[in-house]
Amino acid sequence: MWNAILWGTIAASATMLGALIVLKFKIPNRIIGFIAALGTGALIGATTYELLEDALEISGFKEIAIGFLGGALIFTILDIVISRNGGHQRKNSEGHSSESSNSGMGIFIGTIMDTLPESAMIGMSLIGGGSVSFALVISIFISNLPEGISSTVGLQKGGYSKKKIIVLWSFVVLFSAISSWLGVLLEGASDMWKALMSSFAGGAIISMIASTMMPEAYKEGGPSVGFITAIGVFISLYLHHM
Repeated sequence: MWNAILWGTIAASATMLGALIVLKFKIPNRIIGFIAALGTGALIGATTYELLEDALEISGFKEIAIGFLGGALIFTILDIVISRNGGHQRKNSEGHSSESSNSGMGIFIGTIMDTLPESAMIGMSLIGGGSVSFALVISIFISNLPEGISSTVGLQKGGYSKKKIIVLWSFVVLFSAISSWLGVLLEGASDMWKALMSSFAGGAIISMIASTMMPEAYKEGGPSVGFITAIGVFISLYLHHM
């Protein structure tokens, strides 16, 4: 349990680190795009090699299909609701002017929604007494860094003070740690349920990547992000087989 909380906190702390960086320094949007692209590739690889591959070893395609597509559908529905309330700005490194004052809570809730399935992956990787997957932790850390940077810009545009921004990110880290711990609670579940939940988290993550990370990465980084995304996938593959 404590391992899950520790590693979930470490992975989620990248959002806080990103916030602290942007509160102190001006980060070029192109660099943010490159980091987002690297995180995109790393998360795609981690989801494929860690979640879906492991789920397939203990269950069949039927359970994986139900979980994976269900996770993608649920995240998409929630993303639509959150986006209509300002959450679409959580990965926009430029922020918005006319509507930002009413979107701070949407950005906050949207960020939590992004980090929960990622953190749950860490807890699931510890089921059975195994060691933590560094591929997962590093992939999630890399993906959370640009989120912390870009979302903080949006919160600043919305008039949030530095103190309030730090408090909000502290809650994000807390919820992520709890999500990692909840992932461990599947220890006593049947293989079918483990496969369902693992693939559910995977579907939610892939949906999140496609709807938020990839568009913003390309917007800020340009065509070069294609190659950087491929590097992220390869890094995840390498870490998985270390």
